[in-house]
Amino acid sequence: MDMFISNVKCLTERLLQKQLANTDEVIEKLFCEDFPRITPLDPQLEESAIQLWNWAVTKRVGTAINEHQKAKVRHVACRLLYACEPENPAEGAVRKQILMASKTGRTWLDCKKPQLADNFLSLAVKSLETLYSRLTSRGHGGADINTSKGDVEKDLLRVLSYQAESALAQENHQEAVAYMQRCKDMLLRLPKETGYLSLMCYNFGVDSYNMKKYEESSFWLSQSYDIGKMNIKYSPGAEVQAKVLRLLATVYLKWDCQQFQEKALNAVNLANKESVHPSGLYLKIRILLSCGAQDDHIRAGVTELLELEVPLEVCLSTVKLLMAEDRETLAFDYLKRVCQHFESSPELGSALVLHIELLLQRGKELLGKQKIEDIITGHYTGKQLSPQTLTCLHLLLWDKASKNFETKNFSEALQWYNYSLSFYKAGQMEPNLAKLQRNRASCLLQLQQLDKAKEAIKEAERCDPNSIFTQFSVYKIAVLENNVEKAAEAVKAIGALAQGPVSSEDRLLVAENAASNLLSLAAQIALENEQQDTAMKALESLCEHSKDEAQVVTALRCLVRLVLTTIEKASGEIRHANLDVLLSYLKMALQKVSQLSPGPSMAVEQRTEDANWFRKIAWNSALQCESSPDRMRDFFVFSYQLSQFCPSDRAVLMGQKTCLLMAAAASLELCRKSPHSEQKEQLTQALEHIQICWEVWKTLKASGGRDNSKDPTNILLLLYEFEARAKLNDPKVETVLESVLELDNVEIKVLETMAALAMEPPAHFPLLCKKALRIALSLHRKQPQADLARCSQCVHSLIQLSLPSGVSDVEARVLEEVWGYYEEALSIITAAPEDFPEMEILWLLTRAWNTGILLYSLAQYPEAERWCGLGMSFLRHLGSLQESYQTQMSGLYSEVLDRLDKAKKNLIMEE
Repeated sequence: MDMFISNVKCLTERLLQKQLANTDEVIEKLFCEDFPRITPLDPQLEESAIQLWNWAVTKRVGTAINEHQKAKVRHVACRLLYACEPENPAEGAVRKQILMASKTGRTWLDCKKPQLADNFLSLAVKSLETLYSRLTSRGHGGADINTSKGDVEKDLLRVLSYQAESALAQENHQEAVAYMQRCKDMLLRLPKETGYLSLMCYNFGVDSYNMKKYEESSFWLSQSYDIGKMNIKYSPGAEVQAKVLRLLATVYLKWDCQQFQEKALNAVNLANKESVHPSGLYLKIRILLSCGAQDDHIRAGVTELLELEVPLEVCLSTVKLLMAEDRETLAFDYLKRVCQHFESSPELGSALVLHIELLLQRGKELLGKQKIEDIITGHYTGKQLSPQTLTCLHLLLWDKASKNFETKNFSEALQWYNYSLSFYKAGQMEPNLAKLQRNRASCLLQLQQLDKAKEAIKEAERCDPNSIFTQFSVYKIAVLENNVEKAAEAVKAIGALAQGPVSSEDRLLVAENAASNLLSLAAQIALENEQQDTAMKALESLCEHSKDEAQVVTALRCLVRLVLTTIEKASGEIRHANLDVLLSYLKMALQKVSQLSPGPSMAVEQRTEDANWFRKIAWNSALQCESSPDRMRDFFVFSYQLSQFCPSDRAVLMGQKTCLLMAAAASLELCRKSPHSEQKEQLTQALEHIQICWEVWKTLKASGGRDNSKDPTNILLLLYEFEARAKLNDPKVETVLESVLELDNVEIKVLETMAALAMEPPAHFPLLCKKALRIALSLHRKQPQADLARCSQCVHSLIQLSLPSGVSDVEARVLEEVWGYYEEALSIITAAPEDFPEMEILWLLTRAWNTGILLYSLAQYPEAERWCGLGMSFLRHLGSLQESYQTQMSGLYSEVLDRLDKAKKNLIMEE
């Protein structure tokens, strides 16, 4: 108990603070407090109850607290007050209880919480009865007492009506009826509450009607009307009573018109008697039509409308109602009378337009056209339609024209558009006129009247030159006239206008991508007229401006097909230019495919299919670029990149591997043909392709499947990497050679190729070159039948790389190395003297002799004699050249030996 009192006081004090941030939290805690069952509580809590109540009242102004928060505060305050109630509370305390309980119940009702309201409303009734009992026990003599008792009865009636409302909200109809009956019984003493109670029942009837509870609704509306009749002085008034009866008639109409026909008619007749109103007369006609009344009865009803001088709008609604109920004769007859009745009214035009609309709906086009022509004549003789009515007529005419256009009845469509055009003055400037002229032009084009169509489009351009649809019409005519330049200008204009919002247009799909749809249609029109270049411009513009990636991908597929047909027929520079265009399309396709988001409008399979289609195009195009390594490389790269959006099965991985290999090869080929300044970039690109290809190749080998032992991919990748790193002067090139040497059964040709690449400018790795050559030569010698030509070439290259090129390069170590190569050469020649190339023998002879002469010039006489002698040893292996060289070489050799002897003697003498 003490804890409860402490919590309530603390929370109340917090709520009364001026700068409270968490008001909702404090209110919720108060509302959730568990009230003790022992009563009465500490009288001090009554002060907290009053404080809470007053706080809620002050917070009603503005939006300090919402209705639910107010209800919760009142809920707590009222419960506290009753919990503090003594055994015999004073009259003032009872009145306070009545006020708080009734208002708390009302607040919960307003919050749609009738269950919470019930308890407080019951407390209010109990307190009212207690107060009334006390006032009655004082006697009947005093006027003050009678007034107080009247006030109590009035409050009791209000609370009882709240209880009825709560019961209805909880679908307790009979309980609500019982509460309302008590209220009715009190009306004899409280006549001034007649209007209140009548309106309360009316509201109950409206709520029941909205919930389609027609039986309950009819009861409450009947109660409302009956209560209103109980005291004419204090009733809601004839107009309200008529309104109640009209709704009652509507309830019977909706409930079951056949069963309650008489009640519905009685109710509406009574309503019209209480207070005649256009809606009452209209409702009577509805009821008569629903009940299948004879034409005479209905004719009498519509006559009442005219006699009452109801607005034209009501009369026209009645005409539409008659048409909807298949009373065509009555409708047209009544419409004629309406037109006559409102002949001098400025609103007559709306009746005439409705007449035309109904005639057209019933297929009476000749009569409809006659009426239209009459209106056109009147338009220029002072009987103009109001702007709003004229707009309705235009819409009617355009709708009729559009339907004829859709059924390909173009001449008829043109006539309806011409009717619309008749209402425009010459030279008038209006966007709708531009739209009308565009529609007319479309009809004229279909009718093969090109000159008239051009005139219509000129008018459209004059009125609205910045319309995308106007430019589209200009484009269509330019295509038909085969005016390529004009068509291109129109496509450019459509593309520029596509940046802004696009308004709607008849017969054209208009959405966020309306401009793109127009460009797509423009391409189709150009292709139908065999104007491929114009079609490509339209599709390119679509790709540039459309935000729909799927639509752009479709357009790109069309563009690719078109440019491929051009490439097939072209040659030379024109073919190269078209290949570059194809590359640009594939680049855009890659970008768009990567942006495609698979979802409801696009399946994953569709994106895969698109990527695969473009991948194959790139692959096939690359194969046609043998003479153009840069284009070949780009096509293969695009093919690889597009394949990344395909499932990574073995076939796709094989394709990726080949693409990257070919791209690397093309980059290296391009490097060989490029100036030195451009080579680094191309070599770096080649390395990138090689590194990615290694990863793909590893994935392929790991996936198993087939035997990869015969696949040359390993060797090719190593060769390409060796060349790229060698020409980039990358120290890792030695590692690549080692990787080759670690392979099983390395081919001699590979080593020879690597040797050549090691020295191919800008590469310069003589040591690596010699290493590869030595291993290659060794492998040659191990062959069962050595290829002497290739052996001689290896030896030739080794000697050429090792021989000193000048005085500064002469070293004993180098000479010994070269001597070994010469010995290798002699052993090869000796083994097969007839198979060794004679010119190669001559080269070996010459280089050995020249080395001897170089050493002689350096005064290295023993070495000089040795090398000259080596050169002479090759003479006997010469074939046809032996005789001529032997005479010459012998003489020279003798001379060299003489000089050597002299040099040696001079050297001894000096010593």
